[in-house]
Amino acid sequence: MDPIAPEGCQTAARGWRGTPIDTARLRLRALTPNDAEAVTRLLDDWDVSRNTSNIPFPYDRQTADDFIAKVESEIAAGRAVVFAVEDRLDRQLLGCVGSSIDEERAEIGYWFGHGAWGRGYATEALSRFLRLLFDHFDIDVAWASVLPENKASRRVLDKAGFLFEERRRVDLPARGIAADLDFLCLDRASWEEARRGRTILLVVAVALIDVDGKVLLAQRPPGKSMAGQWEFPGGKVNTGETPERALIRELKEELGIDVSQSCLAPLAFASHDYDGFHLLMPLYACRQWRGMPQPREGQQLKWVAPAHLSDYPMPPADIPLVALLRDWLV
Repeated sequence: MDPIAPEGCQTAARGWRGTPIDTARLRLRALTPNDAEAVTRLLDDWDVSRNTSNIPFPYDRQTADDFIAKVESEIAAGRAVVFAVEDRLDRQLLGCVGSSIDEERAEIGYWFGHGAWGRGYATEALSRFLRLLFDHFDIDVAWASVLPENKASRRVLDKAGFLFEERRRVDLPARGIAADLDFLCLDRASWEEARRGRTILLVVAVALIDVDGKVLLAQRPPGKSMAGQWEFPGGKVNTGETPERALIRELKEELGIDVSQSCLAPLAFASHDYDGFHLLMPLYACRQWRGMPQPREGQQLKWVAPAHLSDYPMPPADIPLVALLRDWLV
């Protein structure tokens, strides 16, 4: 008798099982009927519609309901993968990214509401979506089409590694016209080669634990990547530094406290793929230091009970460390 394949790590390698996927700032999740109102609001905008080849204008609630129902049907049939893209902090819908799948080829499509333009969201969402396609589906080529005048969308595709193939005139049913479209492709070999060139970034973090067993979290200030998210204090390890020496330096610079290396206990580490780079982050625990932590770099500080650490939105790399730290402290 053949053994029954267990659920979990052995079965999660192929396809997508509906679990939300987090990037630095975004969450990619299933599109549901509850999104219809937000989809209508975002797409009933000529500035959005005119830059696409298939989205009609005006865009009403029934069209949104039909779109979501079609997405659900195509996903169930294995002919598509589509995500709603929302802000990880306020959980507001920003747009969608997805593809139709025809054997070993995937047609990429995405749209974002006007308020999300110019903030790098499309690039971030598309990069993560492509990783899902090439890592978990039997896709050899991803392709996309774009109106030649849509320079912003073309830049998104260029940054993702797509290469121009041809320009040809096609019918646009939603518009009732024919127009020129540029077609671009990204093959698996090119995508994998670009992935191999990514930087591995080494950073270090610490769980400062006070006499009440609370842990210090720092909120990333405006202007920094992942602004508004909470994290364990720390920072980048410079060339030639050990993680311990880097952490001592960072705590002095960021919080104005002095820590002895002997007070830093290695606890766990995170290994996280941010698409543009891969992050390795050892986490230390520390119960003794000199001075009172003060926010010296515009960040907000908060002492949090272990049971409530998961209430604070964190960078994806920090999230797995929360459960480990909570179990260790309880």
